[in-house]
Amino acid sequence: MKLTKVLIFCFLSVLFSVYGQAQDVSIKGKVIDESGLPIPGASVLIKGTTKATSSDMDGNFQIKADSNGTLVFSFVGYGTLQEAIKGRTTINVNLKPESQALQEVVVIGYGSQKKKEITGAVSVVDSKALDILKPIRIEQALQGTVSGVNVTTTSGSPGAALDIRIRGIATNGDASPLVIIDGYIGELGLLNPNDVESMTVLKDAQAAIYGSAAANGVILVTTRTGKKNSKGKLSFNTYTGFQETAKTLSTLNATQYAALLNESYANGGKALPYPILNSNLGTGTDWQKEVFGASVPIISHDLTFSGGSEKISYSVSGSHLDQEGIVGGDKSGFLRNTARVSLNADVSEKLKLKSNVIYTYFNRRTLLENGNASVLLNAVNAPSVIAPYDTNGNHTLFPGGSLGNEMINPLAQIENTYNNYNFKQISGNFGLDYKLFKDFVISSNLGFKSANSESKSFFPVVEYGSGKVFNTPRSTVNQSAVNDNSYSFDLFGTYTKTIADDHKITAMVGNTVYKEYGNGLGATGYDVPNNSWDFADIALTKGAPPVGVNPASSYIYDERRLSYFTRVQYDYKGKYLLSGMYRRDASTKFGPSNKVGYFPSVTAGWLISDEGFFGESKIINFLKLRGSYGIVGNDRIPNNGYISQLSGEATYLFDGALVNGVATGQIPNEKLKWEQAEKIDVGLDVNLLDNKINIVADYFIDTRKDLLVPGIPVSGTLGGAAPGASNPTINAGEVRNEGFEFAINYKNKFSENFSMSLGYNVTLLKNNVTYINGTDFLAGGVFGIGQQAPSRMEVGHSIGYFYGLKTDGIFQNQAEVDAHPSQLAIGANASPGDLRYVDVNGDGEIGFDDRTDIGDPIPEATMGFNVQLNYKGFDFSMYSFASVGNDMVRNYESISDDANRLTYVLDRWTGEGTSNTVPKVSTGGNTNRVFSDYFVEDASYFRIQSAQLGYSINPNFIQKSGISKVRLYAGVNNLYTFTKYKGYDPGASNGAPIGGGIDDGFYPIPRTYLLGLNINF
Repeated sequence: MKLTKVLIFCFLSVLFSVYGQAQDVSIKGKVIDESGLPIPGASVLIKGTTKATSSDMDGNFQIKADSNGTLVFSFVGYGTLQEAIKGRTTINVNLKPESQALQEVVVIGYGSQKKKEITGAVSVVDSKALDILKPIRIEQALQGTVSGVNVTTTSGSPGAALDIRIRGIATNGDASPLVIIDGYIGELGLLNPNDVESMTVLKDAQAAIYGSAAANGVILVTTRTGKKNSKGKLSFNTYTGFQETAKTLSTLNATQYAALLNESYANGGKALPYPILNSNLGTGTDWQKEVFGASVPIISHDLTFSGGSEKISYSVSGSHLDQEGIVGGDKSGFLRNTARVSLNADVSEKLKLKSNVIYTYFNRRTLLENGNASVLLNAVNAPSVIAPYDTNGNHTLFPGGSLGNEMINPLAQIENTYNNYNFKQISGNFGLDYKLFKDFVISSNLGFKSANSESKSFFPVVEYGSGKVFNTPRSTVNQSAVNDNSYSFDLFGTYTKTIADDHKITAMVGNTVYKEYGNGLGATGYDVPNNSWDFADIALTKGAPPVGVNPASSYIYDERRLSYFTRVQYDYKGKYLLSGMYRRDASTKFGPSNKVGYFPSVTAGWLISDEGFFGESKIINFLKLRGSYGIVGNDRIPNNGYISQLSGEATYLFDGALVNGVATGQIPNEKLKWEQAEKIDVGLDVNLLDNKINIVADYFIDTRKDLLVPGIPVSGTLGGAAPGASNPTINAGEVRNEGFEFAINYKNKFSENFSMSLGYNVTLLKNNVTYINGTDFLAGGVFGIGQQAPSRMEVGHSIGYFYGLKTDGIFQNQAEVDAHPSQLAIGANASPGDLRYVDVNGDGEIGFDDRTDIGDPIPEATMGFNVQLNYKGFDFSMYSFASVGNDMVRNYESISDDANRLTYVLDRWTGEGTSNTVPKVSTGGNTNRVFSDYFVEDASYFRIQSAQLGYSINPNFIQKSGISKVRLYAGVNNLYTFTKYKGYDPGASNGAPIGGGIDDGFYPIPRTYLLGLNINF
């Protein structure tokens, strides 16, 4: 009995002991930094569990935990700290800062990683850079800030699209990158820049997780959200300013023009148009001054309300941008309004909800650009002797004849131009994260986009001059309505497990369903009532279309993609990193035999600085070697290329009468398949001198195979040349991009009052076409009138290189003409003062077979240099960009005899020994206007993109009023461009891989002076 009592006593003692050990206690405390300041939002996790909380605005926290457990404290930019509880009920901790750049979490697609752990070529532009740059379009923030990324303007007109290239041009088709906004496919140009938290650029095989759409690179956009445990904050950002052209072309004034025209007519053996030259002509009309506006306004407002509690975070924002164009007054402009709602909620410890919805509206008014009919082309070439208005106050009618039938009064052209485009879109995503069990999370995301647009163009009855091709004898109005929709649904699971403290595994598997569909309708109405824009609507027109003209057209499309993907990441001791990705895509864009594509990739990294043999270096703080290899796809081709459609035109004979009908269109190709990009990258990441200096270097090779080449002739009997028909798209080419990227950044806080940040990056690139099947070359682009295409894609050359005659100076006398091969085959015999062409093929005469490689629009190197300085309340920043080795074709000069000229012709040949670079002027027959390297210029440039000076009022002075921040700033965008190029913009391009870099008179990027205010409540 006594023994029984003893056993019971021992059992109860053990039981109560265990109960006491397992009992939870309430622990409170405070998280501070090295200066003793509270850290709000720090994570407090019970080790070995998923139970956690966050510190509040004052750094305080409270949590229930096992009295013998351990708390893990962490915060972005600070080292992780573990504290054993040991029965304590109060625990205060001090977190030490780490290299913030290494601890930043970077979105990589269907997940995220610390920057320290990333094994691919990934670059990030954060909100701090966006706040400084103040881009009108978010794409502008990528120029000069990210190595390997080149952003070119297609036009400086308000709302014009920008062209983004990541690591060069590797395809003859659409080379734009894939854009993912908070998990769904979107468009950068529709975003309010103030809504963007960061942009992550995937440049190598890391993009393979997006498979068939990622060969051109991927840009992942994360929009701003509220922060948990933060009070509601109201932020108002506004700026106003004015714009002007950053450059005008130097053209001849009236006196110079008349003298030059006399010389030209005399050399051509014609009577002088100005037999008596006198000073009454003066300088004449400066047509560029007439069409360019001065102090053109721009204004932007942005309002954001954000905050959060322990379980919920929110952000609501709205913006308004109104920008007028520097050409054409109110006929050119862009107005954009956006609204956004973001809501994230922890529904329970296991379930999290995230949502983001964006509404965008914009209106754009445009003028005709790029080509013989553009306003700027007319302004540059219009004779300065012609007045803008006649004696009755009407626009002067331009003569025809030697001035050509295309050149018209640009002011009259502006007045009679009516182009209006309205766009509305709602897009966003809804997502759920559910922790099914420890270490395993199931995520789903529904992304959607629905856009509607309407456009209207009105062409009134107008007379520009006798015989002008733009005379309109009958008024018309063109209207169109387009509906574009898409949705995607992602479902994937992520398993994260750490084994024995040394082995960390993250595995993810999932699938995506994507569909895009829509329709469009366009129609033309004739005879607009009152010949007025106010009545320009098809519903009011009563006129019949011309015989044989169908005034309406429509289309419909429906494309789908089904994808499965997986990724496994392995981390051993934080030093050895390995990641493998695999994606399977099935798309309706390709034929039955190639509907499915497979895209594998692998990346690896070695943190050398964490090795024991590396030691504690005082110079090198971080050193990582990484590499990647993978296959990525490109499906950017027109729909239905593998089937035959009735999109062609035909005329049939029925009962003796001709009847218009339809016929087969593009010849189908059932074997159509994906373009494949084989991407190889080797990189090095280095931090030096207490992480003040950061260096990133990458060597890469991007080989694009099975290029989707349209229009390859395959048969003379299938009707590829019939009206509305075309030859098929086939996989028929290969392009290789090889290059080197280097970026170095320096950040230092010298004192409490002064800090500095410097950044420089450079990208060296070599582009080469290695294979084309079915044809010797592909031609593209336009030069002059009636000339052969000036650009080519051909084996052994860069894609889109310039193909023309090579010059060798100027014929100085008749003896040189007689000793040189005849140039008659290209249009006319040469005479002294004409361009001398090189007999490239050595056949004894100058012909079009002597054309050769005369230039390359792709730069050999691009660079960015950025500076940020902070002193007390003052801040200064400057962002710049340089492009070296890119050529551009000067195609904005009219071929008409009486057109005005740029002032460089004042250095023309006027007799033996006077010039060996600029030929004589003459109305007589010559070959000086045939496409040659005379029209190709070095368009290298260095541009100061942004300079800004700001001042923030000391918070101590304004806190009592409920204001936490007031910052005033003044800045200039597109401050100055250093270049030898004669045109408006050496960095402009129409975006075409074959035919880009041909300057038809690009609308220049405006120089913008801004005055702004940032205020937080």
